[in-house]
Amino acid sequence: MKVTALAAHTPEAVRAALAARGWEAQPAWFAATGIQPLVVLFEEISEDEREALVHWSTKSGADVLTGEGWALVAGAASRLAPLARDDRAPAELRRLGPELGRLLAARAEPPRSWTIRDTELSLETPVIIGVINVTPDSFSDGGQLTSAQAAIEHGARLTADGARLLDVGGESTRPGATPVSVQEEIGRIVPVIRGLVERGLGPVSVDTRKADVASAALEAGAAVINDVSGMRFDPGLARVARDAEVGIILMHMRGTPATMDDLARYQHVAAEVAAELAAGAATAEGAGIARERIVVDPGFGFAKTATHNFRLLDELATVVALGYPVAVGLSRKRFLGAATGRPVEDRDRATAVACALAWERGARLFRVHDVALTREALALASATTKPA
Repeated sequence: MKVTALAAHTPEAVRAALAARGWEAQPAWFAATGIQPLVVLFEEISEDEREALVHWSTKSGADVLTGEGWALVAGAASRLAPLARDDRAPAELRRLGPELGRLLAARAEPPRSWTIRDTELSLETPVIIGVINVTPDSFSDGGQLTSAQAAIEHGARLTADGARLLDVGGESTRPGATPVSVQEEIGRIVPVIRGLVERGLGPVSVDTRKADVASAALEAGAAVINDVSGMRFDPGLARVARDAEVGIILMHMRGTPATMDDLARYQHVAAEVAAELAAGAATAEGAGIARERIVVDPGFGFAKTATHNFRLLDELATVVALGYPVAVGLSRKRFLGAATGRPVEDRDRATAVACALAWERGARLFRVHDVALTREALALASATTKPA
């Protein structure tokens, strides 16, 4: 007799064990994800629903921790799945089914691609987004690209190093940054975007919060809008993205760059960030932006302390469970310096490690300054998640 402990943190271990014993690929994968442990937090539930969950758990084998208005339910995904079915769930718990079903479906079938302007980007391998800041005051590279031509050449190097998207920004959003006028921002970014597109580099993303700037960038050839405000700064941005049928990245931030540090207050950061991102994505879909065009970004460093950022990185799967592709902007952030003691100009190694951790937790897009170093780390991290 032999007893072997399989790795519990990944469904790949169970999938491989089943495949080695003759199971076909798809049934093995669904079975493996089905017995993966899952913890779900239900909030705003009634007293009757709370009592019904406790009663249901005694029969299902799931564990329940509960209090007034909430319940934590833990167990294998296969044990929780009946709650998402009208024909299996107790009548008192049927209100929980639709949202639980959405969560389970996203877990079993995560997005495989992202639809942007005129094309799709595969998410089967890491998508590295190269940063091109044409600003004098960005936190780590402000003033380094002093002309449009220098920025275009930098984009060529980033592409050669492995970037699959180039993100051009003309306004710093570091804490306390001074806002830039629409015309000045357009003047900074449009020559760069046009030059990148003419050189066949990209596709190109525009990092802006403003509808008029986004319109000018799209006219110059951009394929993606990367909005750090999650469309809360300029409501007109949703219409621009919808009409142009481009990809959009919705980032989590509270307040503005001038006020966000004062708003870094959370009781459970991952759950609260996920909820606020879900609301923003729902607004985007309600405005007519197709779901397959939306990526969400938890906003590392924006309205978050170092402790918040570490917790958010560790619990990134909570954001991934929303069912949208997840992008992370970890590059050279202050919390990496808090862990390593390194100054901002010497945080690219820590960035690469953080990106590898984020990949393991479900992120698929990575916005960085040093593409080559990050590409190596992600090549290793993604190799561990490929089926044998």
